Formats: sequence, C-alpha cells, structure tokens
Amino acid sequence: MIVVGICGSPRKAGNTEFLLKEALCVAKERGFETEKLLVSEISVDFCNDCGDCSKGKSCPKEDDMTEVLASLERADGIIIATPVYFGSVTAQLKAIFDRTIPLRRQGFRLKDKVGCALSVGGARNGGQEKALETVHAWMHIHGMIVVGDDAHFGGIAVRPAAEDRIGRKTVVASANKLCDLLERMEKKKSCWGGD
Repeated sequence: MIVVGICGSPRKAGNTEFLLKEALCVAKERGFETEKLLVSEISVDFCNDCGDCSKGKSCPKEDDMTEVLASLERADGIIIATPVYFGSVTAQLKAIFDRTIPLRRQGFRLKDKVGCALSVGGARNGGQEKALETVHAWMHIHGMIVVGDDAHFGGIAVRPAAEDRIGRKTVVASANKLCDLLERMEKKKSCWGGD
C-alpha cells in the first residue's frame, strides 16, 4: 500500500516539510511505500474552471499537476501538510486542491482513500485548526475517510517544529491512525476476498 504526502509549503526544508517527513517515516516503518510531493519543487497553475474536466477531457493546463493527480490516484493514504498562511492553507496548496476536481468529476477517484492533515503555525493557537478544516473539507468533498490524532483534528505543531515535542506527538499519532485504518481496511478486504 502507498501513502502519499504533500507538503504545501513553498519553503524548502522548512517546518512543514520536517513534519511531513516525520509522518511518512511512521508509514515507512510500518511497511508502507511512501511518496513525497513538495510544492517547493513543482509548478501548478491555478484552476480557472474552464469546464473541460466536466466533459471528461484532460485539463488543458500544461504543468506538473498531471503527475500530482497520478500520485493521488495511486495512493491508498494521503497526508497533507501545510503551514498557516493568514489563517488557512497556502495558495500553492489551494491551487493543487482546486486542480484535483477532475478526480471528483470523473468518477470520484479519491473516494474511500484515507487522509490526515498536519499544520504548523507561529503560535500554539496560530490558526492550525482552521488550516486543518480546509484540508478536511477538501478530503470530504472527494469522499475520503478523514482521521485525526486520536484526540483532536490531526497533527498540530508550532515553529520551530523540531523543538515542539507536543506537536510532534500529534503528527506521529495522526500518521499511526492513518496506517491503522489502512491496515484494517486491507485485512477486511482480504477476509472478504477482494473489493
């Protein structure tokens, strides 16, 4: 099974990427294949709602979104990590969310995938839960199964993330919860002999 993580920070090797690496390490240690997508390394244009995907066509924009869509469709679990930008997710991450509409319009291809969210802010109550709500809304609109950290909404940390012991525990707990559910789903699937 594959767990794909998206780091929504335009900063390379920052707090958000650090937390995503921690979450993906949990999945890897538990035997999952992992893949990491960094908005700092990919180019994704904004959606202008041209309507082509509603007609079953491919998006006319030529950028890295084709690879992002393929990774998300291939994934069993999806971890989204974002810093808080003005009380929400980054514009780069929102552009990716908007551009996933073909996966919804053309057969709900993210339906029943398991997802969790991680967020880091400048203060303990710096908008992380609002950012997680945005990620959760995107997941729910796609029909995904959303998990938290066993106590709250997901991984919530404060900068500098490497020094936030409490926040890092919520990140690890969220990743473990995602893996727990994927393993249960796989076990149930094998018990019932397929889909």
